[in-house]
Amino acid sequence: MTDVIGHARAAIARGSKSFALASKLFDPVTRDRAMLLYAWCRHTDDVIDGQILGQGRNDDQRPPAERLAEVERLTEMALADQPTGVPAYDALAQVVRETGMPPQYPRDLVEGFRIDMEERPFRTFDDTLAYCYHVAGCVGVMMAIVMGVSPDDEPTLDRACDLGIAFQLNNIARDVVEDAMNGRRYIPDDWLASVDLLPNSFAFPANRRQLARLVARLVFAAETYEASAQFGTPALSRRAAWAVLAAARIYGGIGRKVRDAGADGLEHRMSTSKAEKLQAVSVAFAETLTRARRWPLPGPPRDGLWTRPR
Repeated sequence: MTDVIGHARAAIARGSKSFALASKLFDPVTRDRAMLLYAWCRHTDDVIDGQILGQGRNDDQRPPAERLAEVERLTEMALADQPTGVPAYDALAQVVRETGMPPQYPRDLVEGFRIDMEERPFRTFDDTLAYCYHVAGCVGVMMAIVMGVSPDDEPTLDRACDLGIAFQLNNIARDVVEDAMNGRRYIPDDWLASVDLLPNSFAFPANRRQLARLVARLVFAAETYEASAQFGTPALSRRAAWAVLAAARIYGGIGRKVRDAGADGLEHRMSTSKAEKLQAVSVAFAETLTRARRWPLPGPPRDGLWTRPR
């Protein structure tokens, strides 16, 4: 178990400075479980993309379908609490064992990898939102369970899913040009048509002004889901709510920087500084203390928002 925890801590320290900072706000048990879950998410994403901690390239020359088959096989072994010999999958097994997490949610993340591998088309924004669920919304649900939310607490899990979707919409906005260079597009066909852009040329430099309008639209949508997610925080412990609200401010801040920069924001990858992250943590602490008054349960209806499958 010590080796599995150590591997997970190393993965988060090297793989995500934002997540690493937010995780420090958890109590020790929740922090370890969050790191275990992160280790599995990071490892499986790297296997699919042929990367190391989300960067560079590894020496895995297998076809994508073969890599996905490995992820599915080892994930199913972990969900059955069978030892895999791979720390990241054993980490998932430990989280599932300790929290009673339903297997649907890890499987939903693996389905997100399949969507990318099969290069499924994105015709409408609902297609984009469904993808956001499979690569991030289900992670929000899993994180909520790690933080102590009952797997049967559907309203709170819906709010957690909303936050994951918000994160992914901001990621799409930030990485839209980089993704296009790698042959990936998550902005739907009907959005492109609305500003007279074509799927095979939407990210060309000459089209940055129109693309910036769509990126702003993505970030506004992310803010809608982020606002909904805030109404789930009174159901969390104080430290868990603090971590969630800090993460929301950090990731949301990236999207807002991209939006505010307009076409210029598409020329290089936006990020937040250490000072900005610490400011987000500070503001989130004040929000945490007043969350029950700011966002009283059960919160307003989620009318019009995409809802995860049951």
